[in-house]
Amino acid sequence: MGLKFPDGVMTPAEGSRAASWPLIQLLRPRQWLKNGFVLAPLVFSGMYLNPSAVIQALLAFALFCLASSATYVLNDLKDVDKDRLHPKKKFTRPLAAGTVTVPQAKALLAGLYAVIAASLWLMPQVAGVLVAYLVINVLYCYKLKHMPVVDLFCIGSGFVLRVFAGALAISAQLSPWMFVTTLCLSLFLATIKRYQELREGSTGSRAVLEYYTLGLLERYGALSAISAILFYGLFVATVRPALAPTIPFILFGLFRYWYIVERLGGGESPTDALWGDKVLALCVAAWVAVSMVTVALS
Repeated sequence: MGLKFPDGVMTPAEGSRAASWPLIQLLRPRQWLKNGFVLAPLVFSGMYLNPSAVIQALLAFALFCLASSATYVLNDLKDVDKDRLHPKKKFTRPLAAGTVTVPQAKALLAGLYAVIAASLWLMPQVAGVLVAYLVINVLYCYKLKHMPVVDLFCIGSGFVLRVFAGALAISAQLSPWMFVTTLCLSLFLATIKRYQELREGSTGSRAVLEYYTLGLLERYGALSAISAILFYGLFVATVRPALAPTIPFILFGLFRYWYIVERLGGGESPTDALWGDKVLALCVAAWVAVSMVTVALS
C-alpha cells in the first residue's frame, strides 16, 4: 500500500508542482500565442506540406517562445515595483505578487539566455534576427518603452521580426506587403493595449501613458487598422489572389476585437482577448484554415 497523506496536506509531487507553478507563470506561456506569427510564412508560402519546412518553422517558433519568455522575465524584474501599483498586475504577476523572489527570477532569466545561446547553432539562419529581437527588447525594457510612439513601434518590430525569422527558417520569400501588413496589425494591437491601459487609469504603473490621450490613441488605432486592411488587400491582389475569400475574416476580426475593447473591457492583452472570446478565436481559426486550403489549391 502507498503512503496516505491527511486531508489538506500535499504529497511531495503536488508540493513540487505548486512550487514550480509561479515560475511557469513568470514565463507567460499564454503569450506564446504571439509567436504564431513565426508560422505565417509557412502558411502563406504553401510549404506546410513539406515536413522539413514544418520542423524548421516549429524550431524557430520554439526559439521565439524562449526569447519572448526571457523578455517577460526581464520586464517583470525591471518593473516589479510599478507592477505592484497596477490593479491587476499586482495579483497576476508572480514577482509583484511575491510568489517568486527576485533571485529566483534572475536565475531563471540566466537559464533562458543560456538555453537560447546553446540552441542558436540549430538554426544559424535565424540567429541574427533572434539576437536583434532580444536586443530591441532589452532596450525597450530599460529605455524605449518610456518614449511615446517609439514604444509602439518597438512592439510592432517584434512581430515583424517573428515573420522575418519564420521566412528565413524555411528559406521562403514573402512579399514586402506581408511585412508591412504585420507592422500595421501589430501597431493596432499595441495602440489598443495603451488605449485600454490609459482608460483604466494605469498611468502609475506605465509612465509613457502620460504622453498619450484617449483621442490620440483612437486615431492611431483607426489609422493602423485601416492600413492593415489596405496592405493585406494589396498582398492578396498582387501575390495571392486566391486569398481573396480571407479578407472578410480580417475585417470581422478587427471589428470583433474593437468590440471586445470598447464593450467588454478587453484589449490590454491581445492574447487574453483571443483566449477569452470564442467568436474571435473561431474567426482566427477559420482565417488560418481558409488560408491553408486556398494556398494549397492555388
